[in-house]
Amino acid sequence: MAITLTAAAADRVKTYLAEKQGVEGLRLSVKTTGCSGFAYVVDYAKAVEQDDQVFGSHGVKVIVDLKSLKLIDGTEIDFTQDELSAAFKFKNPNVTAECGCGESFTVN
Repeated sequence: MAITLTAAAADRVKTYLAEKQGVEGLRLSVKTTGCSGFAYVVDYAKAVEQDDQVFGSHGVKVIVDLKSLKLIDGTEIDFTQDELSAAFKFKNPNVTAECGCGESFTVN
């Protein structure tokens, strides 16, 4: 499987990456936190590490460590914006439950 971006998410990421020097791409990982167990971490990747998997989506490199990939493989990242908010949305086929606030998720 893979990690993919929608066109809207890729456009937003490209805007962020253009502002940074020496960045390889978008780093997506998972940390243990919250009431449901895991949370997404989105950051800049300055380098591709030995245990990273690199996916290309709409011209953006998405870099994921192998430990996180087990929990998020197949995820699509979207970007939505309205008058009140702008946010990345994660469509992870592995999620079995999410907390009420949407900050964390559970995977079996």
